[in-house]
Amino acid sequence: MQTYGVLTELLEGTSLSHGLVMGGSNRSAEQDKLAKGISVLVATPGRLLDHLQNTDPFVVKNLKCLIIDEADRILDIGFEIEMQQILRHLPKKRQTMLFSATHTPKVDELVKLSLHSNPVKLSVSEKSEVATVEGLQQGYVVCPSEKRFLMLFTFLKKNKNKKVMVFFSSCNSVKYHHELLNYIDIPCMSIHGKQKQAKRTSTFFQFCQAETGILLCTDVAARGLDIPAVDWIVQYDPPDEPREYIHRVGRTARGKDGRGNALLVLRPEELGFLRYLRAAKVVLNEFEFSWSKIANIQSQLENLIDKNYYLNKSAKEAYKCYVRAYDSHSLKDIFDVNNLDLIAVCKSFGFSVPPFVDLPISHKPKVQVRSKLSGAGYRKRPKAFTFKQKPKK
Repeated sequence: MQTYGVLTELLEGTSLSHGLVMGGSNRSAEQDKLAKGISVLVATPGRLLDHLQNTDPFVVKNLKCLIIDEADRILDIGFEIEMQQILRHLPKKRQTMLFSATHTPKVDELVKLSLHSNPVKLSVSEKSEVATVEGLQQGYVVCPSEKRFLMLFTFLKKNKNKKVMVFFSSCNSVKYHHELLNYIDIPCMSIHGKQKQAKRTSTFFQFCQAETGILLCTDVAARGLDIPAVDWIVQYDPPDEPREYIHRVGRTARGKDGRGNALLVLRPEELGFLRYLRAAKVVLNEFEFSWSKIANIQSQLENLIDKNYYLNKSAKEAYKCYVRAYDSHSLKDIFDVNNLDLIAVCKSFGFSVPPFVDLPISHKPKVQVRSKLSGAGYRKRPKAFTFKQKPKK
């Protein structure tokens, strides 16, 4: 949508027609516009393939140029097969440009499919010793599991007049914290993969236009969104890998003289993640946090979750998805689900006793990266047997 917005401005005053097709939009209206012919079309892979397969008046034989933007991101979220099918529908004789923030084997495969032999390769050589921008002040805070929500609540209350984005590991965790924070008078918005496209779009523009506010989100908002004047990026749940950390903090300190702050919340057992960040040229300082001034609302939180049926149900789903997302983390040496103190973890979701969680266990566990758009925030591994993790006595 942002690409289409810039395109609209660039083509103002010209005779070139332009259009946008994307999931969640009115398909009939898109079909009518495609039937009339379009000079420049901006599209998402899934909806473009849908029109190529099912919209007869959509003629592509005159295609002159194909641009594939954020190729690595397209492949990361599972559109590899769709891209292969799209390329089969398009004429071979065309100019093709492919852009990618990272160079991966999957991107190389897409290059072979979409570009002719011996394509011209242009790369930006980074001589900087750090992977993030100069205007970004970033650090971490060590927080025990049972105090995570109390810390977040205190931080958001203190920064209520700032523009803040908070990242979670699952859609259900975003949903629960959105419901809870609004219920206890911390107004906030949310974006996650379970929402319909129209809802995500509406929230995105609302947050863009706001001078202050809080946006809770999954990694669906980690890339591609240009949101002005974000003061803080809070990574409440650590990312799956350093690359995702860099993408998340990229939502702040944007532009030539951009300024912003980033906070990574780590449990004491997760400090080893800093080694991976340093290897990726990301160096964090430890931020001081006044634990004596933390809001002591744990008893009120547990009482609220115990008595409010809807929040209780939402909290259980969020807790389960947090544990499952933790189990699917790619850095098993740091984020080991077997080392989680579930009694401490459940307190940050408003429970005194941990809800049961079914986890698939394999005798030979395979590392699988979380799907950034999956509803539960994780991908199941092949099952050998399941067990219920019980609270420690």
